[in-house]
Amino acid sequence: MGIFNRLFRVGKAEAHAVVDKLEDPIKMTEQGIRDLKKDLDKSLQALAEVKALAIRSKRDLNDNKSKAANYEQKAILLLGKAEKGELDAAEADRLATEALTRKEEALQAAGRAQEEVTRFDNNIATLDKNVKKLKSSISSYENELRTLKARARVSSATQKINKQLSGIDSSGTVSMLEKMKEKVAQQEAMAEAYGEISLENRSIDDEIDDVLSDNQVAASNSLEELKAKLKKD
Repeated sequence: MGIFNRLFRVGKAEAHAVVDKLEDPIKMTEQGIRDLKKDLDKSLQALAEVKALAIRSKRDLNDNKSKAANYEQKAILLLGKAEKGELDAAEADRLATEALTRKEEALQAAGRAQEEVTRFDNNIATLDKNVKKLKSSISSYENELRTLKARARVSSATQKINKQLSGIDSSGTVSMLEKMKEKVAQQEAMAEAYGEISLENRSIDDEIDDVLSDNQVAASNSLEELKAKLKKD
């Protein structure tokens, strides 16, 4: 069947490394399942039609068997009437012969119906087997399709993440960060340099005031410590 060839191609496409150059395996599987379902619908329709024919054949078989038994019973009754003198013997024989002829015709019809029943039953068994096989295949492929779709989503997401990660250096992000670090370091160095320059440019008065300020603070601290010591004594 063509559908199995297509599904084989799905497996083949999945096995290849360069999937982009082949047909989409998900779409192929979806189409394959649709085709299988169409085949299943046709098989179910054929199965129903054969079952209907089998039902009619069985009905004909039973009807003809019933007719044969009925004609035989009529022939017996006719012969019984002749024995009782209720019916002329010759007439009874004639009518009984006709009844038995009808019986044979009914039995032949029953035989043909039985052959049809046997043939239809075999057809039903074959079709039923095919229907079950198609249902099983559809269920299996639908499960595989769900798995394939999940794998496709995961692989797509992984591919996007990996692509983004691999594109960081190429986009210059790391290079930009390094340049920014270098720029900040240069600015910090410049700030320190200007601070040193500002200290070098101080006047003598500024230096004297700074020294005196430090000495006054030290003297004040010493005075406070001395006062505290006197209080203890």
